[in-house]
Amino acid sequence: MAQQDPNPVLIFGYGNPSRGDDALGPLLLERLQARPLPGPPSLLTDFQLQIEHALDLTGRQRVLFVDASADAPAPFRYGPLQPALDPSFTTHALTPAALLHVYGQLGQGPPPPCRMLAIRGYRFDLGAPLSPAAERNLARAVTYVESLLLRWQGRAHHLPAEG
Repeated sequence: MAQQDPNPVLIFGYGNPSRGDDALGPLLLERLQARPLPGPPSLLTDFQLQIEHALDLTGRQRVLFVDASADAPAPFRYGPLQPALDPSFTTHALTPAALLHVYGQLGQGPPPPCRMLAIRGYRFDLGAPLSPAAERNLARAVTYVESLLLRWQGRAHHLPAEG
């Protein structure tokens, strides 16, 4: 989990590839790996966020969390994250806000600027394939993340619309 990675940008895609559209986070990372990316960023994937992942934030200048969402507007929702103690703090899986809270508890100061990209999914059944609508949302999210990376490097001055 914890890594000695000097890369200032981390993209963390999480979800279960065996549960249909829940695979959107890991699939976004697979698509990014196949492209020449500015930076390039560090890419990390797992089934869910866990307390140990707080160590992966160390030394980062920016972090983007990517997950499927059953209630985000299509194609996705993008926005800032703030540390928060929530009920997931005591379970085996955490929300991104709870993970940022854990990071703060490690005594390393405030977490790096973190954002959430919640890609709209529709079908989350075990063994289900990626739905066609989620595939379209994923394609738009990949383009959006590429533009984010350019902007974070100062090579782009605006982002495409989310919708």
